[in-house]
Amino acid sequence: MKDTPEAPYLIALNLTERCNLGCEHCYLDAKVMKHGATDELDTNELKTAIDSIAEIGPEAMVVLTGGEPLLRPDIEDLASHASSRGLMVVVGSNGLLLTSDRIASLQQAGVAGIGLSLDSLNPQQHDAFRGRKGAWLKTMGAIDACAAAGMPFQIHFSVIDETADEIDDMVAFARDAGALVLNVFFMVCTGRGEKFSNISAQKYEHVLTRVAHAARKEKRLMVRAKCAPHFKRIAIEIDPDWPITAAHGYDAGGCIAATRYARITPNGTVTPCPFMETAVGSVRESSFAEIWTTSPELQALRAPELEGRCSACEYQKLCGGCRARPLAASGNSMGEDFLCTYQPQGGAVITPLDPQKKGGMRWDADARAHLKRVPGFVRRMVRGRAEAYVRGEGRNIVTKQDLEYLKRRRFGENGPPVMVRKPSPLNQKNGQTHDT
Repeated sequence: MKDTPEAPYLIALNLTERCNLGCEHCYLDAKVMKHGATDELDTNELKTAIDSIAEIGPEAMVVLTGGEPLLRPDIEDLASHASSRGLMVVVGSNGLLLTSDRIASLQQAGVAGIGLSLDSLNPQQHDAFRGRKGAWLKTMGAIDACAAAGMPFQIHFSVIDETADEIDDMVAFARDAGALVLNVFFMVCTGRGEKFSNISAQKYEHVLTRVAHAARKEKRLMVRAKCAPHFKRIAIEIDPDWPITAAHGYDAGGCIAATRYARITPNGTVTPCPFMETAVGSVRESSFAEIWTTSPELQALRAPELEGRCSACEYQKLCGGCRARPLAASGNSMGEDFLCTYQPQGGAVITPLDPQKKGGMRWDADARAHLKRVPGFVRRMVRGRAEAYVRGEGRNIVTKQDLEYLKRRRFGENGPPVMVRKPSPLNQKNGQTHDT
């Protein structure tokens, strides 16, 4: 009998294939159309799926994405419903429709944050990548509008060969813009992204190293690599005592496909992640909770029988490689991740956490109240660090004093730096406003 899986804590809801851009790397192969595809889940079907997510993952983050999710007229209704069920709701957008009024509407609906795609600080490069002239200008306007409204936001930077050298500048921009998180994504060859695998393994390693150093250096901005679990190997090589090396999951730069993460497509198909097209069920035929618990395909990914270098690697528990890349390249999800340059050294397998030590942690009322004031995007990371610290002290109750001590340890006596937000590059250049 299979063990009951851990609850998911990140679910991507692809609300629509409709999009106002033509990105050449789109994993969904989203379409430009006035109306969504004829088989898209309707509002009630999505609410039913959300209810099932809340049933099995009451603390999950739900990402409303697309296509361009703001093209769904019911997105505020869906966000409000998910928020009312206790789920953390974020929106993943290209920013073109994100005006100040729309941000206010999303905030009222319970949206906790927005992820904005920015693929270059060069307007021409971004626009070419996104398939629409003027897209960069609109995205910059969305960044400005989020910052002005106090809406927590992430910046999502998709690395290709032409933009790999921008990583340090993008870190500085995200920090100065007031972003809470910079997620650096690496291409997986699915959808229209089939041809966007032009980054070499050597450059991939170089960029990941830059990301890891930035993640360790930045005090306020969280910097993470996505679809690049080798980030964890590089992190432990830089500093074995770095807390991130002992953490699991998405917030720590690791892959959580099938273990704590899944995706629901516009027509209700469930897949292990957005870049794995393997259908493991449909919310039109079964509840999400049932699919998550019983799917043989998800169960196989939770106990992977890795092949090639991944099977012999000391970091197979810490990293495990991206399963979407070998699946897209050869149809075998257990194959080695070809973008990794590391050659196994024959050492013992590194186990980052003792599973027996994960449970039994409680938070007192003051600590819970304090945690609620932490922005949603980083709340899980703060919680994980606090519990790891308290567990290491031989206790099982997190207090407000513990949180204050950890904040001082990270930022010093003066606390996190107060950001004096700089105008976007375009504003600096010509004083234009972007709220359209």
